[in-house]
Amino acid sequence: MAGLPYRPCVGVALVNRDGLVFLGRRKRSAGPEHVDDLHAWQMPQGGIDPGEDPYRAALRELYEETSVRSVRLIGEAPEWYGYDLPQDVSRKAWRGRYRGQMQRWFALRFTGEDSEIDILNPGGGRHKAEFEAWRWERLEALPGLIIPFKRPVYEKVVTAFRPLIGPAGA
Repeated sequence: MAGLPYRPCVGVALVNRDGLVFLGRRKRSAGPEHVDDLHAWQMPQGGIDPGEDPYRAALRELYEETSVRSVRLIGEAPEWYGYDLPQDVSRKAWRGRYRGQMQRWFALRFTGEDSEIDILNPGGGRHKAEFEAWRWERLEALPGLIIPFKRPVYEKVVTAFRPLIGPAGA
């Protein structure tokens, strides 16, 4: 695995008016890297297409997974965050071409209404649903809900975005 590259990716912390962050519960069929039903919650994230700007990729992935377009940029993580897949997962995920992901994270303020969120028919029904449920959650709770091999990235996201988002309920 050490010789394999990292998959370029983006992640989105979608924050509502109450300072809570969107979380989706991954469908079991959404991909081989989601192997733990106890930690199936995650923020929207996905690959960057060749030549695509990371911020544009973040907006695209958010729409493709949640149907959300009503956002404004709060901030961007100060660096790329990466993780390695467990070896048994890496053989199945992305056809074994990557050792893990290197992610650029963005914090976006959700300016729409909850009714805009459609995880079952995302992107106007043009994209396969990756989530089976969703909820708003406190930023600090996110690392405990994500699959353990992604937890260090989520801890960095919390550290980077806490000053920008402020405490939930404030």
